[in-house]
Amino acid sequence: MKITLIAGARPNFMKIAPIIAAIQEKQQQGYEINYRLVHTGQHYDKNMSQSFFEQLGIPEPHANLEAGGGSQAEQTANIMVRFEKELTEHRSDLVLVVGDVTSTLACSIVAKKLMVKVAHVEAGIRSGDITMPEEINRMVTDAITDYFFTTSDIANTNLQREGKTDEQIIFVGNTMIDTLLKQRSRFVAPAIFESAGLKPQQYLVMTLHRPANVDGEKNLALLIREIMNNSHGLPVIFPVHPRTAKNLENIGVSYPNLHLVEPLGYLEFNYLVENAKAVITDSGGITEETTVMGVPCMTLRDSTERPETCTLGTNELLGTDPRALQPAMEKLFNGEWKKGSIPPLWDGHAAERIIKKLIELFAVTQKHSAVI
Repeated sequence: MKITLIAGARPNFMKIAPIIAAIQEKQQQGYEINYRLVHTGQHYDKNMSQSFFEQLGIPEPHANLEAGGGSQAEQTANIMVRFEKELTEHRSDLVLVVGDVTSTLACSIVAKKLMVKVAHVEAGIRSGDITMPEEINRMVTDAITDYFFTTSDIANTNLQREGKTDEQIIFVGNTMIDTLLKQRSRFVAPAIFESAGLKPQQYLVMTLHRPANVDGEKNLALLIREIMNNSHGLPVIFPVHPRTAKNLENIGVSYPNLHLVEPLGYLEFNYLVENAKAVITDSGGITEETTVMGVPCMTLRDSTERPETCTLGTNELLGTDPRALQPAMEKLFNGEWKKGSIPPLWDGHAAERIIKKLIELFAVTQKHSAVI
């Protein structure tokens, strides 16, 4: 069996790493399963791409399409054109996509038009917000996918509602949590930890990148002001996404306890998160990681595609109104934040379940070498 694995943007790398490891383990057991790793180049900044490959032990991609840059339409088109050539020259039995980025959508469409089956890891999650580019990517990808590997029962229900069969839907857990649990012992303090004199549970971590929060300079300034005014003087560490950096320059944000830092590597960022008093974010993936690490999380969005992080985990959905921050911060500092629990099958073995199921679906045989 030949599998083409797609990685395009930073969140993909965390999800693809354990899948590669699971394939390699089956290869060592003698199974006839091979993969070709294709990096679309959607994220090409070293801190947002290459460092993740290095830290997570992902092998060098067999191909890099170098399709980064441009508008969403331009990027989608570039990925499709280049991946069509790649898949035509290196035919496979299955294209496996992860998450909900542009590469997920583009490569799925190309594969189906070339009559190659598609498996979607993290299928079925829905925010209900069609203004999010990721929601469109999820819906279109799942409309043409053959096999749906899901992270929660909520995702299963979403897919059933959309007419997918029980045979197509495979509940396996969360491959991003596979990576988190595997790498947790390797987390390392970033330079800011020492230079800012940080102490465990005595600082906050903030990440913002979604258009609703960062594209309007006035709203961005208000959000940051509310966070800083209610931080009780604790240091606030803000790894700045390139999208956000431009607007921060324009509004001239400056607070003595606000530390703006470059995007961090996986091991450094999660060290910060694990030791933080709380995380304030608009990222979906981070809400999953904080849930597993038991760190209070406030999400500055009106909807989430990962509701289990709220119903079971440590996450609370605050919306995008800056005024929602004060009562949430009061709850945090009063010691009233919920403890949360870990969702089912978020146990570090999701990738193993995925590859086991693919072996069954494609009737992959195991070679038995003669013992001399």
